[in-house]
Amino acid sequence: MQLTDLNRECLLHIFSFLDKENRKSMSRTCQVLREVFYDPALWSLLCFSSLSELKKDNFLLSPALRSLSICWHTSQVKVCNIEDWAKSSFQRDICSRHHTLVNGFLAEVSCRCPNLLSLTLSGCGHLTDGYVIQIMEKCTKLKSLKLENCTRLTDKTLGAVALYGSSLRTLHVDFCRNITQGGLDLISRTWPLLSLSAEHSATMIPDQPDARGSRRKGMKKLP
Repeated sequence: MQLTDLNRECLLHIFSFLDKENRKSMSRTCQVLREVFYDPALWSLLCFSSLSELKKDNFLLSPALRSLSICWHTSQVKVCNIEDWAKSSFQRDICSRHHTLVNGFLAEVSCRCPNLLSLTLSGCGHLTDGYVIQIMEKCTKLKSLKLENCTRLTDKTLGAVALYGSSLRTLHVDFCRNITQGGLDLISRTWPLLSLSAEHSATMIPDQPDARGSRRKGMKKLP
């Protein structure tokens, strides 16, 4: 008996034990396994531990996606979290290689994955408010949003949570230095039953003026 003699349900079960790369490798062996690889039922959970993984063609984004995690923990995270005006040319070169990766990926998720229930983003130093706002607008079933060490996020993200977060049950904005106490107070007033965590966020030093005396947009507070 060959592997491809198994029914679709059994093949999906086998694929579920494999990581993304091994699933892709198996899909290249024959048409039957390739069709299994592209079955949306296989892709309800996606976890990425490197930004380079977002560029690989070894996964499928579809309405079946329920849980997404992008947790990047490398030495480059520290470089990404340095304010742009304070970076050296070498540090800017490092950041340029992945500057738009997470933002572009979330734009795809917001369009293709309306049934997303859980989103975790950690160490995404280039992530900006607009793309989290898109998720809040289009993924209206979202119940858990966990953001950690995403330094460019501001109170605009919290404003979107206040506006679109009726389904949200858990919100973490830990170590996000441009989140203010005013933004957190808005969430507490709007959704008092929401489980809110903001470890160190409102007490960290926010982005500072650049050499021209202008301030980053992250410094803007809610009216």
